[in-house]
Amino acid sequence: MKLDSYFKRIDWKGTPKADLETLRPLHLAHATHIPFENLDIQLGRNILLDLEALDRKLVGGTRGGYCFEQNTLFQAVLREIGFDVIACEARVRMGRSGFTPRTHMLLIVKIEGEDYLADVGFGGEGLFFPIQLAGGVQKQFLWNYQIVKEEPDLFVLQTLRQEKWVDLYAFLAEQREPVDFEVANWYTSTHPQSSFVQALTAQLPTPDARFILRNRIFLIERASGEESREIKTLQELHQVLREIFHLSFPPETAFHNPKF
Repeated sequence: MKLDSYFKRIDWKGTPKADLETLRPLHLAHATHIPFENLDIQLGRNILLDLEALDRKLVGGTRGGYCFEQNTLFQAVLREIGFDVIACEARVRMGRSGFTPRTHMLLIVKIEGEDYLADVGFGGEGLFFPIQLAGGVQKQFLWNYQIVKEEPDLFVLQTLRQEKWVDLYAFLAEQREPVDFEVANWYTSTHPQSSFVQALTAQLPTPDARFILRNRIFLIERASGEESREIKTLQELHQVLREIFHLSFPPETAFHNPKF
């Protein structure tokens, strides 16, 4: 990993050490500077997970990506610094009940005998800082999170919405290998029923607001409430991508979704 280029990409100027004092601000900087997005899928491009491709796209190309891209890159950075980190799979719930496939990647970082969930690839609903698996409720700027045990070995990340805890995803803290994420990545980026195939999205959390674009709907969530508007033209879509998410494409670029 070219750490200097990565640190410049996320505007982080600290001295890297394998400790919590490094992990927390590094996690925050990544989550708030590299947007969650699936624009390559909506352009009919393959999603590549090798480090050279990720460095070229997310760092050198100032693009974003979704969980497999973001957390594969972040894991490589953490390992280069010297962290003890493994990658795990999760079943995304987002408040839904029932059984869902393992289509999310997260990281578990061990520091001084304690395990922390690190996840820079869950989009607008995601964590700003790593959260201790054995910890209680953690307030992160305007939002609250907690991890609960549902079964002896099953962890569930939850967020507080309107005074009710909502499941984001469930996971086992067990190491998975790159081939596992290659299979999940292929399904998520190509299957006709995948939400990432069916809809364009770009998301970016900040300490003051969450910005979420899904097809034609642009949503801003703040402490004062939510506001949303409909994107009505391709030009307006490009403007939002450029001004909010810092993603620039030639003005004539049309995506599979939404249709204008």
